[in-house]
Amino acid sequence: MNIMHLSRLQLWFLPLFLLAAALVLAISPAARAEHSLTQVWKTEGLAVPESVLYMKDKKEPYLLVSLIDGVPTEVDGKGGIAKLGTDGEVLDAEWITGLNAPKGMGTDGKLLYVADITELVVIDIKKQRVVKKVPVPEAVFLNDVTVSSLGVVYVSDTRTHRVHMYDGKKIHLYLDGVDNANGLFALGNSLVVGSAKQLLIFDANKKPLVLAQGFAENIDGVEMVARGEFVVSCWLGLVYYVYGDGRIQQMLDLREQKINTADLGFDPEQRVVLVPNFFKNSVTAYRLE
Repeated sequence: MNIMHLSRLQLWFLPLFLLAAALVLAISPAARAEHSLTQVWKTEGLAVPESVLYMKDKKEPYLLVSLIDGVPTEVDGKGGIAKLGTDGEVLDAEWITGLNAPKGMGTDGKLLYVADITELVVIDIKKQRVVKKVPVPEAVFLNDVTVSSLGVVYVSDTRTHRVHMYDGKKIHLYLDGVDNANGLFALGNSLVVGSAKQLLIFDANKKPLVLAQGFAENIDGVEMVARGEFVVSCWLGLVYYVYGDGRIQQMLDLREQKINTADLGFDPEQRVVLVPNFFKNSVTAYRLE
C-alpha cells in the first residue's frame, strides 16, 4: 500500500505497528544470536581421516580418529585408528591397525564399534585389540555407527539406503529405503539419521519425522550439542547448526578451498567441534560459540 493513500488514523497507528513488528523480530528465532566456529587447533599427517569420536575416560578424555589410508572402498588392510589428545596431540598414531577403510565409530564405554566397508568391527578398548568382525548381510558401504544408551548398535549403509541394528549377537535390518543414509545419533529409543539433504528422526515404531532440511549437500556427520540441537557436517565442506525449531545455520563453508568436512565429533566439555578433513589428511578443531 502506498503511504500517500493512508488515512490520518492509519498514519497515527503506523509507528505503533512498526514498534510491534520490531519487537516480534527481536524475539523471533531468526533474530537470535547465531552460532559460530573458531579454530583452536589443527593436526596434520593423518592418513585420510574419516571420523572423530570423543572418548570419556576416568583419567583423561581423548579422541579416536578412523584412518582410511587409501581408497574408501578398498579391502587392503591399510586402515586403522589413531588416538589423539583433546588438544590435538597425537598420542598413538597406530592405536589400531589392520583395518580396511574404517569410517564411523560408536562406543558403549567398553567396546568400540567401527564401520568398515561391509563389516562391523568390534574392538576391546582396554585391551586395544579387535575382538570380532561381524559381516553385515548385503552391505556395500557401511558409513556411520551410533550406540544407544541401552547398548543397541546401529550402522548405516549409504549405498543400499539402509540402517542395520546389532544386538551383540546378530545383525538385523532396522530401516530400509532411507535415501543415502549416513550420519547417525541414537537418542533414547529414537534414531536421528542424516538422509541425503534432510535430518530425520525415527521413533521407536520407526515412524520418521523431518527435523531439518535444506542442506546444500548430503549430510555426513551428526552430533547433538544441546537438547534438540545438532551440528551437522556435509562431506564436501559444510558444517551447519540445527536449532530445535528446525532452522539451520551454515557455520562453515570450505568448498572453494576443497577442504572436506567428514564425520565430525564433539567434545562436550570444551564445546569443541572436531572435523576430519579427509583428503587433506588433517583434523581441525573449532570452538562452538
